[in-house]
Amino acid sequence: MGPTFFRSPRTRFVLIFQLAVICLLGFALTRSLLLIQAWPFMDNFSWDWFYIFGQGLVYDMAFISYFYIPFVIFFLILPNKWLGSRIVSYIVQAGAFIVLYGFGFCMVAEWYFWKEFNVRFNFISVDYLVYRREVTDNILQSYPVLFILPLLFVFTGLLFWFIRPAVLKALCVKEPFKKRAVMAGLMLLLPLISLCFINQSQRGLSDNNYVNELASNGPYQLFAAFRSNRLDYRQFYATGDDHDLSMRLKDHVMTARCVPDKEVYNIARDVRAQGPAKKMNVMLITVESLSARFLTRFGEKTDITPFMDKWFNQGMLFTNFYATGTRTTRGLEAITLSIPPTPGRSIVKRPENSRMFSLGKVFKDLGYDTAFLYGGRGFFDNMNAFFSGNGYRIVDQACLSGNEITFKNAWGVCDGDLYRRTIQEANHAYRAQKPFFFHLMTTSNHQPFTFPGGKIDLIPGEGKGGSGRLGGVKYTDYALEELMAEARTQPWFKDTIFVVVADHCASSAGKVGLPVKKYHIPLFIYSPGHIPSKEVDTLASQIDLAPTLLSLLNISYESFFFGKNILSSDFEGRALIANYQKLGLLKKEELLFLSPGKQINRIILNQGAPVLEKISRNYPGVKELMAYYQGADYVFMHRLNRWNEFPDHLTEK
Repeated sequence: MGPTFFRSPRTRFVLIFQLAVICLLGFALTRSLLLIQAWPFMDNFSWDWFYIFGQGLVYDMAFISYFYIPFVIFFLILPNKWLGSRIVSYIVQAGAFIVLYGFGFCMVAEWYFWKEFNVRFNFISVDYLVYRREVTDNILQSYPVLFILPLLFVFTGLLFWFIRPAVLKALCVKEPFKKRAVMAGLMLLLPLISLCFINQSQRGLSDNNYVNELASNGPYQLFAAFRSNRLDYRQFYATGDDHDLSMRLKDHVMTARCVPDKEVYNIARDVRAQGPAKKMNVMLITVESLSARFLTRFGEKTDITPFMDKWFNQGMLFTNFYATGTRTTRGLEAITLSIPPTPGRSIVKRPENSRMFSLGKVFKDLGYDTAFLYGGRGFFDNMNAFFSGNGYRIVDQACLSGNEITFKNAWGVCDGDLYRRTIQEANHAYRAQKPFFFHLMTTSNHQPFTFPGGKIDLIPGEGKGGSGRLGGVKYTDYALEELMAEARTQPWFKDTIFVVVADHCASSAGKVGLPVKKYHIPLFIYSPGHIPSKEVDTLASQIDLAPTLLSLLNISYESFFFGKNILSSDFEGRALIANYQKLGLLKKEELLFLSPGKQINRIILNQGAPVLEKISRNYPGVKELMAYYQGADYVFMHRLNRWNEFPDHLTEK
């Protein structure tokens, strides 16, 4: 018989203590391994070490205390006469083994999650649990699961053999109910204390994002993310007077010809173009994870975008353009609705997100065939529900026949298959004599980075010599070249504008605040004979895409957009960037952002290492920052930008 933690257990609850000790050691080991990965980003390590492992232990104990509640109750109510029975023995042993195996799986998952996102479990992991099919397939295609799981099973078996003798002895301890009740009561005090005194605010004591993440607990963060998928803006963020901020927002959003409505944050207006409308087709291609840094124009040395490097010289390239968020839904939200990101989950995934003023509605009202084409399953991230609820026709992976799919992976069909179907849809609209507005969302530049073999000179996938992200980007470039080669042969090509933009960057983690470079994406607009070839270096973000595109087409429309035409003479360079908690306003030399806990921070740019400092509400630019985000929250919560609730009178003369 193997060694035991306790030679003579005096209580049946000893198993919970044993598992708690093992989990605490495992959490400490996980934290140490993640610290090694983050070592280059550590500064004041004497303080960091204490905070990481001290605060980390607090979160570890809080999670364990919540986790063991059902086990405490089980041992409390289990009668003495059943305690030593064979069936209870089997149930307890099986339960202990499953807990150990699950904990080991959690450690491995945290390692890989950190490797990809440089954070603990968060709202992304919540999405991964909700959309199990895509995520399960992605995991199977990206990681050596068939090696890891059996190895984990063997290791769990050895660990269980180590504690099994004490488990069996604990099942022989007969305790009166009163004694059990006292023990259970003492143990349940810890989760009660944790509930009252432990929260997310204690994981933000450092200016270094990596330190704060290491001081967290992965499973604790996972459950916290479930609770905070939507954050109450007025509860967690610094707020100002609605009337004052409303006037400021209208000053920034509306043109000089607008007469501001008396209703707060009502930016409804009638945008009138100068000259006749150009009723051209539009193909808006949102490319998965296309960071600007992948292009030679922005410093890439490995020549993974040879087509885009040449093509982007033939149209209008916006070189100082930024994603508003770090997830696909954030990009789609900003491009489609032209609204700043709100805390927590994207509007795309929230209830009551239909009949909103959108880019698609503008085109649909003009008689366009308006469609959202997605290479994956549109159920993922609620895309189909969002776009169909806002007037788009849906074409996703489920709409493609078996003959149309030449390659697919966990996230959907390859970009080439999506583009071929798009050509078919465009031809159908042309034959029906209808202009089209197609919003495409690609999938190939996403882990596991698999794509049709023989298309480029890099090997698909990550393992066994695969090229990983480089291959994903280069295949993305290849597929775009294929699309344009085929489009040029179509009769509708000369009357079509092509727009290429990323949904977000390939990586979003950073050391301080919001890492500005990891929001930098390209925006490219192309139409020979209609769009001049030039670079635009004005600072802007995805909420400005829709107004800019509509201006290029001379289209007049009813608007509730927060963005503005980048090419307008009165456009003041700024970009809105955010993650699910931090809400930022980027200017030329600084980044201001709001954080939960009603914090307002500033980061000075262009001075080497970024420096984070707290600022007051009176700091220049803070009112503008608050106006955008408080306004966006108010507009969504009060349904101001819905079709049926749009005011009958418009405010621009």
